[in-house]
Formats: sequence, structure tokens, C-alpha cells
Amino acid sequence: MIDTGLKDKIVLITGANHGIGAATAKAFARQEAKVFISYFRIPSQYSEEDLAEAQQKGVGGPTLYSAMQNQAPDWVIQEIESTGGVVKTCETDLASPENIVLLFDTVEKELGPVDVLINNHTHCVQETFDPNSVRDEGFKIAVTSAESIDKHFAINARAFALMMKEYLLYKDCIGIIPLDKIKHDIINILYVIAPYIG
Repeated sequence: MIDTGLKDKIVLITGANHGIGAATAKAFARQEAKVFISYFRIPSQYSEEDLAEAQQKGVGGPTLYSAMQNQAPDWVIQEIESTGGVVKTCETDLASPENIVLLFDTVEKELGPVDVLINNHTHCVQETFDPNSVRDEGFKIAVTSAESIDKHFAINARAFALMMKEYLLYKDCIGIIPLDKIKHDIINILYVIAPYIG
């Protein structure tokens, strides 16, 4: 195996209870990194029964997407631990800035100081400026509002920036590396959905 230099590195991955975040957590664990998963489950408009049925059937659509977002990361933990990997986890809402400092404190208590930060926790609700494009069925599309812009910004911009700031300040504060010499081991993953207006 190629030595990636990741053995025993502490990797913090946000939004890792499903999708890209979960796949990233498993990939780092295969390289013998110690992985910390944070995640946040938003309330679903679907019943528990509908979510369970969507996961069982595995057919794409808004119900399955909601089911994937709202699952606990137990399956990721099980996969990582079954191959001897080290993984810890906590649920936290990064839209609240105070949770970001608490998250870094929790990672240090559980595994040690963060070596690699992967920002993957995003907020994505389909919206449009065109009232004629509003859709109530399937993947819903709503008219953009100040409240929805604030929700997107709180996660997709502010939380990403504050996570990077905390990572850099934290490394400097504990004296590992002076801030101006720090090797930046930060990956930001941001994906959003935009409806096509033709």
C-alpha cells in the first residue's frame, strides 16, 4: 500500500452521515486516519414510515433524499469499525456559531487536535425568483425569501468560514505551528441544486 501519510491523523468531516461525507469518512479510515464525523438531521416533512420505506426500496426522489439526510451515522461507524478503523461522532447544527468551537473541543477530547478539516455540511433548498416555476410536488421549489437566503448563508458561507478560522486559530493557539507557517489541510465541498429556468 502507498503511504499517504494519513496514519493516525485526526480528520474532522462535517455532514458525514450520508453521501459524499460518508464516503469521504470511509476513504480516510481506509488510510488509517482517525475520523470524527459531525452531522445534523433536519426535520423531515415525511413520516418515519415513509422514510423507512424509501430507504428499503432505494428508489430515488425527495423521500429517499430526506431519508438519507435524516439517518444516524451508525452504518458509517459500523463499516469503519468493522475494518479496525477509529471513528467518533456527534450531531451538531453548524448554523449556530457557538457550536463550531464546541465541535473542535469535542474532537480534541475524543481523538486529539484536528489535522485535516473537511467542510461538507451544507444547506440546500431549491428556490427560484420566478413564481411560475414554483412546484409543490416531487422536489419542491419555492420562491426565494430573505429567510431562506439567511439559512443558506448561515451554513454554506458563514459556517465554512468559521470552521476554517477555528481550525487555523486552534492550531496556532496550541502552539503546533505558527499561523504564518501552517500547512493548510482544509477541503471545502459545497454542492447546491438550482432549477433550470428556460
